[in-house]
Amino acid sequence: MTDYRTAPLQFQLRKLGHVVLNVTDLEASVRFYTEVLGLEISDRYPDSMVPGGMVFMRCNADHHGVALVGGTGKSERTSLNHFAFEVATLDEVFRTRAWLRKHGVPIVFEGRRRAGCQIAVEFQDPDGNNLEIYWGIDQVGTNGFVRPASEWRQARTLEDAVANLPPGQRLPLFST
Repeated sequence: MTDYRTAPLQFQLRKLGHVVLNVTDLEASVRFYTEVLGLEISDRYPDSMVPGGMVFMRCNADHHGVALVGGTGKSERTSLNHFAFEVATLDEVFRTRAWLRKHGVPIVFEGRRRAGCQIAVEFQDPDGNNLEIYWGIDQVGTNGFVRPASEWRQARTLEDAVANLPPGQRLPLFST
């Protein structure tokens, strides 16, 4: 059994940032979340980007709080794709990566994906649930402006994500 209490944490989770669900009928789920719960669509990925498509939705200024990944319609149940926690600083994302490595937790992705443009580390808990710790998710203003796909900057390492920031994403002058 792993003892994670060997040193104080080098990061602090601020909030549950977003949840991503795998769904059997993407359009029915989108209608439910938008029409019944009032979420607004921020972005969509076509089948060519994510098999089954993907829709990002928000209920506040964060680019997404819920995202749905379409399925083949073969499953009778939905499942968790991943959930994510936000940290306050970019340094905390780097410290999270170091902490995970120190404790032998395999990292399944680091850097920046696309929509939302957050810089993140992704890994799994002991049961195989996918988790993400991130900083810098895009904010959607009251006018509903969402960063266009042409400004996304995919990166496969934290260092590359920092070196190739999307327009308007600024590194903090200092961190706490």
